[in-house]
Amino acid sequence: MSIAPRHYLLVDDNPTDRLLAQEAFAELQPDCTLTCVASGLEALDFLQVAVPLPDVILLDINMPGMNGFQLLERLKNRPELKGIPVVMLSTSNAAEDIRQAYTLHASSYVVKSPSFEAFMAQVEAFLGYWQATRVARPSTAEQP
Repeated sequence: MSIAPRHYLLVDDNPTDRLLAQEAFAELQPDCTLTCVASGLEALDFLQVAVPLPDVILLDINMPGMNGFQLLERLKNRPELKGIPVVMLSTSNAAEDIRQAYTLHASSYVVKSPSFEAFMAQVEAFLGYWQATRVARPSTAEQP
């Protein structure tokens, strides 16, 4: 039985990028929940109280205060959060940024498209990927 992720967390300091993501998600998958926060510290605060936890985290790299790499490292060091897939979503296509993201155990790295139409296509591909790869495990009661 496949279950599509329904809860996403976007961590991005750019209000325009957050708004574009909200519009894209609302159009492409209106039955999902996209929570947006503007900083790494805000993300950590949210994750302490989030019920349920997000199925996937989208994380910008370049943010003031705690950058995306620092947040990623903190997420992967917390047992209750390390299993959540983290997709780095950045304008940077620098090889070193990509290498660092994967070294810190990011699940994926996506370079943000500059146009809304191309960004919509990226979000659609992203949602399709996570819908196809997330599988529910039967509970003990359902197993023979």
